Amino acid sequence: MEKVVLKATRREVVGKQVKALRREGKLPAVIYGRHTEPININLDAHSASLALGKLTSSSLVTLDVDGKEYPALVREKQRDFIKNRLLHVDFLAVSLTEKIRTYVNVHIVGVSPAVKDYNAVLVKNLEELEVECLPTDLPERIDVDISALARPGDGIRVKDVKVADAIRLLDDPETMVAVATFAKVEEEAAGVPGAEGAVVSPTEPELSVERGKKEEEVPEEKKK
Repeated sequence: MEKVVLKATRREVVGKQVKALRREGKLPAVIYGRHTEPININLDAHSASLALGKLTSSSLVTLDVDGKEYPALVREKQRDFIKNRLLHVDFLAVSLTEKIRTYVNVHIVGVSPAVKDYNAVLVKNLEELEVECLPTDLPERIDVDISALARPGDGIRVKDVKVADAIRLLDDPETMVAVATFAKVEEEAAGVPGAEGAVVSPTEPELSVERGKKEEEVPEEKKK
């Protein structure tokens, strides 16, 4: 993916006063990290929302703050679902020369013969995988090919997932990522260890916070 750069300016206004900034078309945000003191910033609400809407939680973005660039990952997005707009964004600044631990979404690809020919049901057990790599090697998603699921009961474990050599998967290798099972035993995931069945997403609240998982080595310090 091409480099995504978001222009930003330092922000002095904090607290309830940021409402006035939003009315001016600005999006309040903060940058923090292991080697970066928290920096309050403003983004252009319209352009930032368009750019962020195309990114995943593992997409690397460059924040240009008054001419100084900060490579970062999106770690938290607060959204007003009534007005369909972002209210605040947290960015985790990263070093391009240090490996990080984060989570990448699982994307199912291919056609399973078990589903196509035997009327099995595909149960996706993991929505994301934990990885360790350099920020520049982070994939936007991890493709899991289900064409290997030939018959009901077949499954794909973490150890079966193919990723680039620069990426290390941190989940238990025996954990089931996806499994083909008969419809009548879908809830039990065909008795396969590690398969918990399909996850039903709750209805989105009117005001919600979308959080990404932080790397273990990142301190808990955040915005002031």
